[in-house]
Parts: sequence; structure tokens; C-alpha cells
Amino acid sequence: MMEDLAKVPWAVIAPLIVVQFILMIVALVDLRKIHATNGPKILWVLLIIFTSYLGSIAYFIVGRKQS
Repeated sequence: MMEDLAKVPWAVIAPLIVVQFILMIVALVDLRKIHATNGPKILWVLLIIFTSYLGSIAYFIVGRKQS
């Protein structure tokens, strides 16, 4: 198993993990600030946390209620 981890191209994967984490934090902070969303906030929190990129992107496209 350790040999398999040594073969992983971390130079490619590490930036993707960092971008995913930043996108998730930005989405959660924005969700905390906004008053009205399309759907319950707890659902958006769960989607953002458990579906990685898709949940955060879906929140910014669909979840925010436009004023």
C-alpha cells in the first residue's frame, strides 16, 4: 500500500485538494451571510460538505436566491 501512495502524482492532486477546500469554505461563508436561499440552509450545508466540487458549484448556481 505504501508503494501505491508513493506512485501518486501529488504535484497534480495537491492543488485540486486545495482548490476544493477553498471553494467549500467560500461557499459555507457565503451561505452563512446570505439571508434567503432556494431550499433549506441545512440541505445546502450538507451538499457543500459531502459532494465536494459539485455541491459548492450547485450552491452558487442554484442555491443563492437572486434579489
